[in-house]
Amino acid sequence: MYLEKIKTAQTIYLGKEIIYKEEMESTQELAKELAKNNVKNGSLIITDNQTKGKGTKGRTWQASKGKNITMTIILNSNLKIEKLEGITLKIAQAIKEGLKELYGYNLTIKIPNDLLLNGKKICGILTQTSSIGNKVNYILIGIGFDVNEESFSKELESIATSLKKEYKKEFEREEIIVKIIEKIEKII
Repeated sequence: MYLEKIKTAQTIYLGKEIIYKEEMESTQELAKELAKNNVKNGSLIITDNQTKGKGTKGRTWQASKGKNITMTIILNSNLKIEKLEGITLKIAQAIKEGLKELYGYNLTIKIPNDLLLNGKKICGILTQTSSIGNKVNYILIGIGFDVNEESFSKELESIATSLKKEYKKEFEREEIIVKIIEKIEKII
């Protein structure tokens, strides 16, 4: 992962602090620990090999080493909780627009938190918040995006895909991350 490329994103705060580990169990779990300790707003947690990725409803997110995007964005927010309504859908829309701008590809949103390409899941979003009363302490935005994945388990091959599987070429993960964080920062 070429972190310096990600730091070139035209953002004010997203991605300016990157915490990268070649391997970790879950970007979401590490982000949760760091958020409790007031990590810098907009920090990205990224790994090349997530061994226990989290999806919604307790599911796991599978990704081969060095082929996909597995990251979590940490937002330390002063938002009121009602401002978060629909945030996952807004993030999905931002990712959809970003891929359209980069490559002209049309993803579809499967409400509430998936993006599909040609009817198969290519991206999942896991949004978690911590709040006290009406005040939001932090928001975690986990994103798993199948970029250069070439094979899926038997149970997933009919319902999941990747950019490489669909378009038969390698894609630069860093370029996609840059576009995603630029788009997300505009809506947050």
